[in-house]
Amino acid sequence: MLDLNAPGVHAVDGRATLGGTVRKLAALFREAGLPGPQLDARILAAEACGLSPEDLILKPSAPLSAGQERQIASFAARRLAREPVSRIIGRREFWGLTFAISPDTLDPRPETELLVEAVLGFAKAEGLAHAPLRILDLGTGSGCLLGALLAGLPQCYGVGLDRSEAALTVARDNLSRLGLLDRAAFLCSNWMSAIGGAAFDAIVCNPPYIAPSEISQLEPEVKGYDPYLALNGGEDGLDPYRAIVPQAYAALRKGGLLIVEIGHRQGEAVLDLMKQSAPHPGFPGAQILTDMGGIDRAVAGVRQS
Repeated sequence: MLDLNAPGVHAVDGRATLGGTVRKLAALFREAGLPGPQLDARILAAEACGLSPEDLILKPSAPLSAGQERQIASFAARRLAREPVSRIIGRREFWGLTFAISPDTLDPRPETELLVEAVLGFAKAEGLAHAPLRILDLGTGSGCLLGALLAGLPQCYGVGLDRSEAALTVARDNLSRLGLLDRAAFLCSNWMSAIGGAAFDAIVCNPPYIAPSEISQLEPEVKGYDPYLALNGGEDGLDPYRAIVPQAYAALRKGGLLIVEIGHRQGEAVLDLMKQSAPHPGFPGAQILTDMGGIDRAVAGVRQS
């Protein structure tokens, strides 16, 4: 348990202060080897006290109540056990929007925003940014991809699929809170089994792509808290792509875009699947997209026939 009366916490009349507590938290996280200790300390302290991170700057000498001390200590213990901050506070920022997450959903990563950027760029290049596009989000999870795309394409309509009813509940709630639910539908489905002959303009997917043998090597924040089903991509990590590519081809209109996130060193393999697993000519112009760090992050292709 975090001792908020320890030296360095700067108690006022025997009570810990905001500023001192943040410093103590950051030191504990730093000693434990956690990345971003200062930021984590600020977010957790603000959350425990019902304040914004900016309030911590403005009110460093404000004393904590006993309840706030207990809540901060609880949060600290969870973070030291390598639970991600986003899991502790129950939400994640994605594409400038806030999405609730749960144990049933993947924790959205900033790198996945590349898929949003690519779809918006595609729509703009095709002169369709204000057209009534139809978008399909496979494995929607928290609904972050679908929500970001609906926010960026004001006339489009989206469908989110997931095999987890619990995840779909989270996604619906997120889009309702964002005022986007009137342009979305959600279906429980194993990939596109619930989709008939619907013709979509874009299909996005961040599938499971980790081989089971590699899951144990992931960071504790991932392997211990992300749903196993959202990580496990089969023996070589490519099983979801083998299912997705031919189904996506059938569900896309001619000229429609398929974009999938990929794992480390999977670019060429997924590129080959996209070019070869659909009826010829399929996605002949498919390309690997890199993120800001120069890492292969997605493969995108346009249906040619």
